[in-house]
Amino acid sequence: MAKLVLGIGTSHGSMLSTPPAQWDGRANADRRNKELAFRGKTYDFESLLALRQADDFAARTTPDARAAQHARCQTQLDILSDILIAARPDVLVIVGDDQHEWFQAEIQPTFGIFCGAQVMNLAPTKEEMEHHTREGRGPSIAGNHPPQDQTYPIAKDLAERIIAQSMDDGFDVAAMMAQPKDAHGMKNLGHAYGFIYRRLLKDQAVPLVPILVNTFYPPNQPSPRRCFDLGKSLARGIAAWDEDARVVAIGSGGLSHFVVDEELDQRMLAAFQSGNEAAITGEADTNFRSGTSETKNWIVAAGMVADTNFKMKLLDYVPCYRSEAGTGNAMAFATWS
Repeated sequence: MAKLVLGIGTSHGSMLSTPPAQWDGRANADRRNKELAFRGKTYDFESLLALRQADDFAARTTPDARAAQHARCQTQLDILSDILIAARPDVLVIVGDDQHEWFQAEIQPTFGIFCGAQVMNLAPTKEEMEHHTREGRGPSIAGNHPPQDQTYPIAKDLAERIIAQSMDDGFDVAAMMAQPKDAHGMKNLGHAYGFIYRRLLKDQAVPLVPILVNTFYPPNQPSPRRCFDLGKSLARGIAAWDEDARVVAIGSGGLSHFVVDEELDQRMLAAFQSGNEAAITGEADTNFRSGTSETKNWIVAAGMVADTNFKMKLLDYVPCYRSEAGTGNAMAFATWS
């Protein structure tokens, strides 16, 4: 029987793959953003700055402060990489949010599970690099996508077993059997998955089951409760797979961004560490907006380990600030074992 041997929670934000001296590229994008989500409300940059000016975030965005934050994150990513590789996984079940990479306006599922034969992580085109560079994300693309196209095999039998279990458990998941295409060709694998392969696996092509969650876009985002219950269903599907395989579950993304909310993050991390189901699922859904919604990927992962004897170990929590209004990305790195 398949066995869940490890759980991992990791941030995957662009600041992890961008030299801290270049974080102003994204800070400038924040200054243009009229829809900065924070604690259930929406602000433009100047309004957010006025709200949070007493926190003196400018002192936390100096070159030295940024360098220290970045270095701490790289240390923990190296540790996670060693832990993941030492676990000798036969399959990764990666929970990631789809940011209209595969889901589109034509059809936007709440949950999707890919069950094709393989997926491609494509090298970015020149046009894509130019676009991301304008948005301050240019250096991070190499952290998600390889210089040459790569193929990752899908654990198809496990994917289909998980889909069958989820249907039995009342989840009408979208079964995705082919990598989507548009007028420009094949649509690339999402960064929530590419980051794991590039940064943690050092491009090892371990078989994969991608779980796609619509955390970002109304009107059909799942609640924290629904995410946790999906995780428990995924774990039942893994346990029902009649294969001698070591499976690692990964929640990819988060924590709070593009506005850092340390209070929210600390509540969620404490809930994950205690395994308190009510605390994990009880946070107001309005707090999970924009990039902060990726915390729901961790909630799915927490559900996957809920019926094991695993405990979460927090390796580090690093709020990375890039502007005087407190925008940035709070990074966290953890294991369940």
